Amino acid sequence: MAGPTLRQLQFLVSIEETAHFRRAAERVGVTQPSLSAQIQNLEDTLGVALVERGRGGVRLTQVGREVVLRARRILDDVQSLVDFAGTARDGVVGTIRLGAKATLGPYLLPHVVGALHAAHPDLRIYIREDAPRLLEQDLARGEHDVILTQLPVTGADYTTARLFREPLLLALPADHPLLDKEVLRPRDLAGEQVLSLSPAYHLHDQITAICQQTGAQLARDYEGTSLDALRQMVGMGMGITFLPALYVRSEIEGRGAEVVVRRLSGAPIARSVGLVWRTRAGRTGAYLQIAQVIRDVVRARWPELVVES
Repeated sequence: MAGPTLRQLQFLVSIEETAHFRRAAERVGVTQPSLSAQIQNLEDTLGVALVERGRGGVRLTQVGREVVLRARRILDDVQSLVDFAGTARDGVVGTIRLGAKATLGPYLLPHVVGALHAAHPDLRIYIREDAPRLLEQDLARGEHDVILTQLPVTGADYTTARLFREPLLLALPADHPLLDKEVLRPRDLAGEQVLSLSPAYHLHDQITAICQQTGAQLARDYEGTSLDALRQMVGMGMGITFLPALYVRSEIEGRGAEVVVRRLSGAPIARSVGLVWRTRAGRTGAYLQIAQVIRDVVRARWPELVVES
């Protein structure tokens, strides 16, 4: 008996991702009747209903959801084979969909893309920024090939390349009493109002832990939507916060005195950054080469960051 075709599996995955026959057809570049016919053929081949069709939209049956999970693995394995052959033949080439943290990508990638292009001129990178939790969800769904994010990202299906550790610096309004001290200690934060991003960001978890350790108070009513928002709220005297070093170098140093940064004495506070990809999707060799280019750029440009390998 003839089995399902790869094209049929791609069609089914597209339906799962769009929940719409027309949009699914547009995504894979066929007409809606052609896609519908191929899904019907797939159901006939497998002998089960995969899609619920009705006026309320399109959704997969319980069996359809299970088939999609297996279809993704099959498609990843096939792509892994193609990528392995392509990398072995041509090196790091083609298009890679890179998801990047919105609190990281804008301050790192502009300095990296030139080096990547010089090292791998036939490589094209499509970059999309988002919150880390959403990046991880989209990586699992196949929306991204690889993500640049804060570690750890857990899961047996993922491979991680550690890049660097980035210090978090204490940001205070320019008229804050703590600025009179040459050295700030963790105990100096006791009772301070500390601003944070929303729980969608790993930085929120780190700042929460710092507050618990120092006796500072997390301002839950004023969660920022971006690092810029945090900086502006600090500048208005609404509290203090912690900002990543790359952001400070890009957006605070040399740009006015409404916000001043300090380091805390004692154990350094930092976030670990890396590349993460689905192991079964292949191209591990290419991603490791990209990771090394990023490490080289960081080592040359930002000595305050600790490069990891």
